[in-house]
Amino acid sequence: MTVSDRIRIKDVRLLSNNHYTLRTTTFEWRRANGEWQTQHRETYDRGNGATLLPYNLRARSVVLVRQFRYPAYVNGHDDLMIEAAAGLLDDLSPELRIRAEAEEETGYRLRDIRKVFEAFMSPGSVTEKLHFFVAEYEPDMRIGSGGGNADEGEDIEVLELSIDEALAMIADRCIVDAKTIMLLQYAALNIFR
Repeated sequence: MTVSDRIRIKDVRLLSNNHYTLRTTTFEWRRANGEWQTQHRETYDRGNGATLLPYNLRARSVVLVRQFRYPAYVNGHDDLMIEAAAGLLDDLSPELRIRAEAEEETGYRLRDIRKVFEAFMSPGSVTEKLHFFVAEYEPDMRIGSGGGNADEGEDIEVLELSIDEALAMIADRCIVDAKTIMLLQYAALNIFR
């Protein structure tokens, strides 16, 4: 039996299609005991994305970005977010998209990128799946200042931190972005051992 055998979609209504797509769905779900239960869920579809952590093994450093995130602000985060470079795929492969995002946000043109995993970040309501990458960087790979795309409202500061400092910023609650925490933990366990 697959999940498809346990769900019957009854109604899907579009609630918003401004920047991204918000739908409400009524469906029947066959519970583990065999009974069918009617449920209602809203799903927010913003497309899939990719994120990347540049690291320098010799210097024991990583490159992150700092920027304003309105949704975090309205949920009580009165500071700029420190994050790994990321972006929506916009009909490109995850590898092509993350190369472009890394260059746009950090100023680094990375050579060898490596996909380490994929994850749904908030599967209870958001459809987005993120593709997670790491890439080694050297100072001579920096071809620009980064900073993002001002036409898209981006105002990004590039940060180069030691891996120890970045990990400490998780404990100090200076880094509260899930994708960044996941990549830093991955780096601590698999790269900077």
